[in-house]
Amino acid sequence: MYLGIDLGTSSMKCLLIGENQELLKNVSSKDIPLSSPQRGWSEQDPKFWIEALDECLQKLTKEFHLKKIKAISFSGHMHGATCLDKNHQILRPCMMWNDTRSHQECSEIMSDQSVLEISGNIAMAGFTAPKVLWLKKHDPKLFDKIEKVLLPKDYLRFYLTGEFFSDLSDASGTYWLDVGKRKWSTTLLDASSMKIEQMPNLCEGIDQTGFLKKEIIDRYGFDNQCKVYGGAGDNAAAAVGLGLYEEGDISLSLGTSGVIFGSTKNFLKNYHDAIHSFCHCLPNTWHLMSVMLSCTSNLNWFNNSFNSSLEEITKGLSLFLNKEKDIIDAPYFLPYLTGERTPINDPHARASFHQIGIGNDRTSLIYALFEGISFGLNDNYQSLCKTGIKLENIYVIGGGSKNEYWLKLLASILNRDLAVTDASDAMAAYGAARIAHIGYHNLNPSEVLSPPEITNTIKKDNHHFELLYERFQNWKNFYTKN
Repeated sequence: MYLGIDLGTSSMKCLLIGENQELLKNVSSKDIPLSSPQRGWSEQDPKFWIEALDECLQKLTKEFHLKKIKAISFSGHMHGATCLDKNHQILRPCMMWNDTRSHQECSEIMSDQSVLEISGNIAMAGFTAPKVLWLKKHDPKLFDKIEKVLLPKDYLRFYLTGEFFSDLSDASGTYWLDVGKRKWSTTLLDASSMKIEQMPNLCEGIDQTGFLKKEIIDRYGFDNQCKVYGGAGDNAAAAVGLGLYEEGDISLSLGTSGVIFGSTKNFLKNYHDAIHSFCHCLPNTWHLMSVMLSCTSNLNWFNNSFNSSLEEITKGLSLFLNKEKDIIDAPYFLPYLTGERTPINDPHARASFHQIGIGNDRTSLIYALFEGISFGLNDNYQSLCKTGIKLENIYVIGGGSKNEYWLKLLASILNRDLAVTDASDAMAAYGAARIAHIGYHNLNPSEVLSPPEITNTIKKDNHHFELLYERFQNWKNFYTKN
């Protein structure tokens, strides 16, 4: 058996697979609390990660002998700054991926433009380096005590093994990594007053990073030869779970946020449009990722604010799709509820309706809602195209992939056919388990990973594309940076 541990923002998932990569068991923890002591702050106490992991492992011991587990690997939310002192004790709560207090430090880091070419990315407030630079300014005594900075899933590794490692996909999001050369950059470290000695060792996702500590073996009944492998950041792990490894196959996730993910054989970048250019967790492979901060969260907001429902807004969209005049006269919606990353990189942007006329009704607002989210995704897609990445097949996953009317609209806006596949919310945990399996058997990823089975193909509508292209150009004019 092989164990994948996925540390999510709100819960932990532990997933077991067998020798044929078949799912054996998937368990989750109760909610992991998140705190926001001040506006723009987002923190989590790592002790809750350990408690959540214990809860999941205890559940597994009731059905399985963990001695049969041959290998373990990880997935986790990225960018979090987990600071340890010389005694390897936690200095403060982890500053999370959605913590935005360090926006000023991002500008300071990028004052030397050479960092953009090294990192391949704009420094964003969510990344690790600007958070640590913020600590130097606002809590210098604590900053001076920092011995190691670990990403969240890598703290779990340290807890289980006593080893300090980070895989390259997760390390890419620190803003300390030379992404093209796949090594720590002294230039980037200097920009946030850090030293290479404060970094964990780097590894590929499928590299072994140690064995379990004796107290962990004794507590849960693991075999003393159970191996631990590098793992991946959450989106890279989910891509492995889906089997997306070859360049040309990309995933479009319609979840709370909207993410387009594609593997590349070379280090490509488009930092001008806030594309994330990271190492993949697999050797000699990179990936590009666009991030739309609010995707289906816009639908949840509308339903809650206007006493609506998924059924109503889906029906409203279906009524609009074949009414060309109504589409032409429909309002516009900017989907920036919580700011935006790709392509505008503006944490202060907010959502808004535009050009509402006396002839517009509730249904036209529903249409504008779906169209605005889709235009935002098209903005992401166009930014990816500028990198030169191959974009042959688009696999749509996430909760939004179940709404066929939305997919018809999205296919016409993107001017691309869309492939729908079954993908559970445990795909990152499954990817982590597959990484453990690949690493343990020293397998070639290209021989093991293949694209997922297509359950439905949504065809684009060329006539609608022409109409929607004009509306997309109008839509782009409504955003103005504060």
